[in-house]
Amino acid sequence: MRKAWLVAGGAVGLCLGFVALLVVGTFSAAAGLGGGAKGAVALAKGAVPALYQPLVQKWGNLCPAINPALLAAQLYQESGWNPRAQSHAAAQGIAQFIPGTWAAHGVDGDGDGDRDVWDPADAIPSAASYNCKLAGYVKKAPGDPTDNMLAAYNAGAYAVIKYGGVPPYRETQNYVKVIRTLEKSFARPVGRVEPSRQAAGAIYFAQQKLGTKYLWGGNGTPEQGGRFDCSGLTQAAYRTVGIELPRVANDQYNAGPHPSRDELLPGDLVFFSDDLADSRAIRHVGLYVGGGYMINAPYTGAVIRFDKIDTPDYFGATRVTRDGAEALPSPPRPAV
Repeated sequence: MRKAWLVAGGAVGLCLGFVALLVVGTFSAAAGLGGGAKGAVALAKGAVPALYQPLVQKWGNLCPAINPALLAAQLYQESGWNPRAQSHAAAQGIAQFIPGTWAAHGVDGDGDGDRDVWDPADAIPSAASYNCKLAGYVKKAPGDPTDNMLAAYNAGAYAVIKYGGVPPYRETQNYVKVIRTLEKSFARPVGRVEPSRQAAGAIYFAQQKLGTKYLWGGNGTPEQGGRFDCSGLTQAAYRTVGIELPRVANDQYNAGPHPSRDELLPGDLVFFSDDLADSRAIRHVGLYVGGGYMINAPYTGAVIRFDKIDTPDYFGATRVTRDGAEALPSPPRPAV
C-alpha cells in the first residue's frame, strides 16, 4: 500500500508540475498563434440535434446570404431547438414566426400538403426561405448583406432600407451580433482555431480544486463546502477570468468554436455524451490541461482529479470566447 501511495503521489506531483508548465505555455500559445483560414461553411460535429441536422444542412444553402451554421445559430437563438416554443409576443415554433408572418411566408417544406408552424419540417425551410426573401428586399442597402438580412428579420426590411444598413436599434444591433457570434459555434472550423487568452486563469482556478469532493449541483458556495459538479466547476473557472458560462454542460458547448481532437489546447472545454450526434445530449464536461488529460469533477463519491479524455463517449471540445458566452440565450430556452 505504501508503495502504491508513493507512486500515486509522484504521479500527482508530476501532473501538477505539468499543469504549471501548461499554464505558462497557454499564455505563449495565445500570444503566438493566428486565426484560422477561411473556407466553405459546414456544421460542427453534433452541434445541431440529429433530428434537424439534414434540414439545416439542406435549407442553410438556399441562397448566398445564409449558410447552415448561420441558420442553426438563428434557430438556436430563437427557440433553443424547441419546436413547441411560444413567446409572449405569440411567436411560435422552432423558428418563432408570428402568425401574420407565417401566413405570408410559411412554406410546405416537407410537401405533405399543409404549412404547420409547429412542424420543424415546415418551419426550418420557412425560416431559410424568409431569410432569403429579406436578403433580396435589402440587397441594395450598404453594409454586410447578411447583417442587413438579419436586421430585416428583427426590425423589418423598411428599417434597414431607411437607415442604409443595420438600424440604430439596440435590440436589432444585439440580435445581429448574437447570431453572427453563435454562427462561429455552429460552424465546423476551417484551419486552426484562435487560442484563448483566458484559458490559463481558468486552469489555475480548477487546479486549486483538485482533491475537493464532488457534489451534484455544486456551485462551490460556502454552504456547499466549496464543492462542485462538472459544469459548476467549469463555470466557476471561467468566471474568474470574466467569462460567464451557462450552468448546464450542453449549453456550455455553444460558448465558442470547436477545435478538433488534435488541435486541443489547455483551457478548452471537453464534452462527453451517450449520443455522439447531438450536442443537446451532452451530459458531462471537463477542463482540458494537455497531454490527453482534463481536470474533472466526475461523479458522487469521487474527488476533482485528472482524468483521460479519450473515452468512447468523448463528444468534442469548445474553445471558450467571451463573445461566444455572451451570445448564448440567457437563460437558455428549453430544448427537445
